[in-house]
Amino acid sequence: MGIGNLLLADEGVGVHVARALLEAGCPEGVTVVDVGTAILDALPEMEDADRIIVVDAVKADKEPGTIYRMPFDHFESRNCIASMHGFDLSRVLALTRQARFPEVLVIGIEPARIDWSLELSARVAAQFPVLVQVVRRELDGHGQAT
Repeated sequence: MGIGNLLLADEGVGVHVARALLEAGCPEGVTVVDVGTAILDALPEMEDADRIIVVDAVKADKEPGTIYRMPFDHFESRNCIASMHGFDLSRVLALTRQARFPEVLVIGIEPARIDWSLELSARVAAQFPVLVQVVRRELDGHGQAT
């Protein structure tokens, strides 16, 4: 799931990643969803998922361009992911008809700029190929142990 607002520079990085993956193609059984800011619209895909990889800008006060990989339940406030996108991920997961939540992994990047722009900042753009590769490794089953 690529989450973000394309109008706010680095805030749209998740959408850019989802679009890059859709263009390049993904392994069989993988569904890529360009969520944008409408996370509730991804509910049908989430109901069918065994595992969800969320790609988004993650503000954790490190150097811009730092890439993060962590389980969703390691966030101090699980409501922080996508709360600025209109509906937080925890609440959307609670709406699914699944007996248990799927495994949720967050892959994010520290933004350098969140303001009006359709372009990623230079620092995030420079790390963008690495970010896409990290996600691809997860999709191919070769990600790091959590």
